Parts: sequence; structure tokens; C-alpha cells
Amino acid sequence: MIRVIAFDADDTLWHNEAYFRDAEASFRRMLAAYHDETWIQERLFATEMRNLSHFGYGIKSFVLSMIETAIELTEGQVTGHEIQAIVDLGKEMLAHPTEPLPQARETLMALQGRYRLMVITKGDLLDQEAKLARSGLGDFFSAVEVVSDKNETTYRSIFEKHQITPGEFLMVGNSVKSDILPAVALGAHAVHVPYETTWIHEHVEDADPGAFATLAHLGLLPQWLVDQEGT
Repeated sequence: MIRVIAFDADDTLWHNEAYFRDAEASFRRMLAAYHDETWIQERLFATEMRNLSHFGYGIKSFVLSMIETAIELTEGQVTGHEIQAIVDLGKEMLAHPTEPLPQARETLMALQGRYRLMVITKGDLLDQEAKLARSGLGDFFSAVEVVSDKNETTYRSIFEKHQITPGEFLMVGNSVKSDILPAVALGAHAVHVPYETTWIHEHVEDADPGAFATLAHLGLLPQWLVDQEGT
């Protein structure tokens, strides 16, 4: 019996990845005089991966990686104005309105009271708290966990903290790598709700589709839960 449902935030409850892709496109155009845009993209991703252990996930880490990549690709010739333009991209992202995905609010309203609802998301604490407040969805959740990464250790710690048995827990998210596989490995339930675009770092090629459910959109979750209770 599922009693606790946790939702990922970015690209599960509200739009997020598209803003990163827009910023990347602006960054590529900014450095196009120095290198081919495909090479700029490859070097930026490599820098992001190298910096995850230092800066974690989120917009601030992304901005630092863009600055470092700009310095590398211009061999130190990047100008102060160009650095300022990169910083301004980050500020625009941080200030961007938080737009809930279609049917997010309706889904949470349908589940509220029937289940204990949580948010488990990775990223920068200040940014994620601000997005949750701007989304208008915060009152639906009894707990919000902003974590540095999502893996089995993270989920196990959350289970212990909130006294949750894996068999009564359902994780809902758009990333098979971060939201689905670690929860399933611990004996929890999981529902994958794909987003229109996924960061390459979150791609998984060999996941067993029989180990979790996949729904086309979040609005299908309440009926899916009813169907599970009837089986």
C-alpha cells in the first residue's frame, strides 16, 4: 500500500531544463567567434561534469562552469563584458518565473489528504526554495528535501529521517537515473513522467522498463494509483 508520494521538482512539477538550454544557446553564440558551437557545447558539458563534485547542481554551478569554459576556450582572452554577460544569464535564470507543468496543481489537489506528499529535489537550496515558493505549490507538501545528489544513500537517509518503509513509498520524477532507479533499488515504487527534454547527464540506456511505471503526463497519476490499489 502506497502511503507516501515524493515528487521531483524540476521538470516534474515545473519547467526548468528549457531555461538551461536557452542559456546554453546564448553562451554558444557569445563564443562563436572563437570556436565552433558544437565544440563549445562539448567543452561546457565536460566542465560541468568536472565541477559537480565541487559546486554540485543548479544555476550557480552552471554559471561558474560557463565562466571557466569561456576562459579555457578563449585562452584567457574573454573580456570583462563577456563575463558580465554570462553572470547576467545566470541572474535571468534565477529570476525566471516558476511555471508549473500542466495538471501539476490538479494532480496534487487530487492526492492531497489521501497520501503524504513530499518533494525530493537536488540543486541549490536557496534557488529550489525560491522556485517552490514562486510555484504556488508549496502548501501541498508535508516535507521538502533539497539534496546534493540522488542515489541509494540519499533515499535511504530520507527513509530513515521520515520513518518511511520503502514498500509504502512512491517516487515520481522525470529522470530515470536520479528519480527512478535508486528508489526501485531500495524496494520502493517509482513512476517515470518524461519531460520534453532531458539533460544528457541524466540519460540512462539500460534501465529495465518493467521495474517501474511510465506515464505520459502527471495528470494520469491519480488514476494510476487507483488502478494499483485495485490489483
